[in-house]
Amino acid sequence: MLTITDLTYRIEGRPLFEGASLVLPTGAKAGFVGKNGTGKTTLFQLILGSLAADAGTIELVKRARIGAVAQEAPAGSTRVIDVVLAADKERTALLIEADTATDPHRIGDIHIRLAEIDAHTAEARASAILKGLGFEKDRQLGPTSELSGGWRMRVALAAVLFSQPDLLLLDEPTNYLDLEGTLWLEKYLATYPYTVFMISHDRDLLNKAVSSIVHLEDRRLTFYRGNYDTFEETRRLRMEQNNKSREKTLDQIAHMQKFVDRFRYTASKAKQAQARVKAIEKLKPPAALFDETSAPFHFPDPKKIPASPMITFDQVSAGYEDHVVLRHITNRIDPDDRIALIGVNGNGKSTFAKLLVGELKALSGEMRRSRGLDIAYFAQHQMDMLKPEMTPFEHVSELMPYDSEAKRRSRVAQMGLTTSRMNTLAKNLSGGERARLLLGLITFSGPGLMVLDEPTNHLDIDSRDALVAALNEYTGAVLIISHDRHLIDATVDKLWIARNGTIEDFDDDLDAYQKALTGTGKGQGKSGPLAVEDRKQARQDSAQRRAEIAPLRKSVKELEQKVARLKTELSRLDGEMADPALVGKPDRIAALGRDRARILDDIQKAEDRWLELSTTIEQAEKA
Repeated sequence: MLTITDLTYRIEGRPLFEGASLVLPTGAKAGFVGKNGTGKTTLFQLILGSLAADAGTIELVKRARIGAVAQEAPAGSTRVIDVVLAADKERTALLIEADTATDPHRIGDIHIRLAEIDAHTAEARASAILKGLGFEKDRQLGPTSELSGGWRMRVALAAVLFSQPDLLLLDEPTNYLDLEGTLWLEKYLATYPYTVFMISHDRDLLNKAVSSIVHLEDRRLTFYRGNYDTFEETRRLRMEQNNKSREKTLDQIAHMQKFVDRFRYTASKAKQAQARVKAIEKLKPPAALFDETSAPFHFPDPKKIPASPMITFDQVSAGYEDHVVLRHITNRIDPDDRIALIGVNGNGKSTFAKLLVGELKALSGEMRRSRGLDIAYFAQHQMDMLKPEMTPFEHVSELMPYDSEAKRRSRVAQMGLTTSRMNTLAKNLSGGERARLLLGLITFSGPGLMVLDEPTNHLDIDSRDALVAALNEYTGAVLIISHDRHLIDATVDKLWIARNGTIEDFDDDLDAYQKALTGTGKGQGKSGPLAVEDRKQARQDSAQRRAEIAPLRKSVKELEQKVARLKTELSRLDGEMADPALVGKPDRIAALGRDRARILDDIQKAEDRWLELSTTIEQAEKA
């Protein structure tokens, strides 16, 4: 279906691809992964012809139709379903021609072709896709002008899915979907009859909707068979084999080099030494491969632990002016709560988040907050609080007016932004970098509660894992609204659901909820008081384990920093010991030797302790 050969492309002199090649078979379902900013979206633009390669070729099967999500669906009076139907250009053209054609033979051909492409079922198919993406019948028949930007993107996604191109290019399709829409898309793509090439950082989607992974790394493309978990394991094994081969080659070179250094100027061994020099030149150890890691997130622990309960709701109603969205909310949030708010889109999840953080006032009932409670709120519209003409360093400087430049830069670094990105205007940062900056700013003062509405949009997989680790280390309360099942599974121990016009406890797990949505389960799974108590106890146990693990994680981080400092000191000592000026100074050499032995011992002890703590954490997480 798609063949890329020796592709090279540069942006402002910076190479994104160098000699990259890929063969994507017809009918493949491939996920496209790699660090943010490495060129995944650029490759799609090259495939679509929006950009021209500097060198190499991109070839498609003859007459193959390519489909990609439009940047934005029309925002006019056209009905939503008509926008989707118009995406099938052949059907649209045939229907127009059918109204004007006069030649009986041509009219016959038109109707035969309409039958071949199932034109009579088009509206039903378009409606089914829209419903899967969250559009009920009344919204399908409404104009696109009434939709927000996020819903228009869903219309654009529905349109390209309905057109069924031979090569379907999807760039982060779940960014504008809720959990329900994501689950529907997962099933749809798994059975899509043609080729799919999808950029995504949703681990669950990549495990269930695709059967191969294309990895962009070091400006090259590598094709792996299997889902994302299989890719990770295969890549890890390849790295281990590669690095073992590298070590073996380097050992071989070092062994031969010793012979050369010893006998280079010995007449009887000169030929053998020269032969080894030539052998060394021919040996080329493979480059070392390392795991791709993202900079960690860091959320300051609450400066003040609020009294329990920190927030209570007593028959609270919420909405917009005269429009009530939620009623009869009676619940509480405690300082150690980790909550995921789930529910079908349109049932009031974002309304509840705005109520929590004070953007909306309760229309009735009583909502009480602990005195001095500081709440951090992350949502996509919160990105507007970033000042586009200011750098991250300038954003932080406003919050640290009396601190030194070094302390300000250190704080920006804790957000995961490198030195060069600290001085980049916010409008020129990537989506993931802006998310990091916003998360750092809203948690700057050490909030007691974090409310996160789809925080993983624009974050790559490694950054999502870093976010999970930071949330598990944070000691305050968290409420998350997300379609990222991995994030929910790894960080929360309590589920609330928005349904029937209210917010209530969901006394089951996420798997049961997914099965209910997809029709593979029976509602909420187990029922009865004992089952509910069992699940509550399981969540309490999970919260206790997280509290026990938090100080261990902190110790692990401190040990990693200690080992790094010791290794730096060891390198300095090795450099000093190699100094020719030490010749004839046995006392200094002996002192340096003792220092080196002490540092090696300290490194060994620290690494042993690190391994012990890491094993304890791993066992605790599996318990």
